[in-house]
Amino acid sequence: MRIVSGIQPTNEIHIGNYIGAIKQWISLQEKNECVFFIADLHALTTPYDPKNLQESITKIFISYIAAGLNPEKSIIFVQSQVKEHTELCWLLNTLCPIGELQRMTQFKEKSKKHIEYINAGLLNYPILMAADILLYKAEAIPVGKDQEQHVELTRSLAKKFNQKFGETFKEPKALMSKEGAKIMSLTNPKSKMSKSDEAKSCIFLFDEPEEIQKKIMSAQTDSGKDVIYNITKKPGIANLLTIYSLLTDKSIQEIEKQFKKKNYSDFKKSLAKVVIDYLEPFRRKQKELLSRKVYVQEVLKQGQRRALTIAQETMKEVKEKMGLV
Repeated sequence: MRIVSGIQPTNEIHIGNYIGAIKQWISLQEKNECVFFIADLHALTTPYDPKNLQESITKIFISYIAAGLNPEKSIIFVQSQVKEHTELCWLLNTLCPIGELQRMTQFKEKSKKHIEYINAGLLNYPILMAADILLYKAEAIPVGKDQEQHVELTRSLAKKFNQKFGETFKEPKALMSKEGAKIMSLTNPKSKMSKSDEAKSCIFLFDEPEEIQKKIMSAQTDSGKDVIYNITKKPGIANLLTIYSLLTDKSIQEIEKQFKKKNYSDFKKSLAKVVIDYLEPFRRKQKELLSRKVYVQEVLKQGQRRALTIAQETMKEVKEKMGLV
């Protein structure tokens, strides 16, 4: 099965990104043909600093590899270095009704957040995402809940293209993690963990141990003292329990039992140790890769070559069917 997914090169990757996406990618690459890209074209739709973009791309790539993605098993590349993404995006634009784009929840949310930066790219973001997916004839897309709507649009565009021009694309399905698809903020457990919020609301993959300890110990909890999972009455503890469970492979019930007669402080100290120990190999690998810049660039070029082979073949077929060749 061919899997496609991408992540924007904005700021650092936090454990919400890791648990909700990258952790799933690592297991998927073992038995599937995986295509993972750094979505730099998507990053242009919200405010960014052009001077730092290339550095951000390299950092995200190093984060991928440090977290466990294997360039020998997966195709990993930079989106803008395969021009067929934008070419297919334009062709899909001619099939997509404007109303479909205007109803997208993410467009509405980002428009409110960046009032001064509402652009056509932000509106067309889901079409570029559809092109990213269909270009590689993906069968499944690992996504968080906030991207489900975009996958549905992708399926709709694939179906529309096939009906109009002949069978070309598969209709990909969304792959959701059963748990942890949405890790919440440490400072506001009713809102998703986001790198655009204050730094103390996120645990980043390469945070130093003392920083992780400080963030977890100051994470928002709830009234009472029992370590019990209750998403409505105890969203703070529920979020921390979810992180604990997903990083240790212990069930929520096991962890509740472990801390039955203990308080929030005991639980948080234990969670801090779990997170610090889990992320230690990532920090080590990151430091090694930062000193191997030639290797990093060579792996990206290799990924670009492999991605181009598939992308060019797809575009040749698409253009022929649309009467462009």
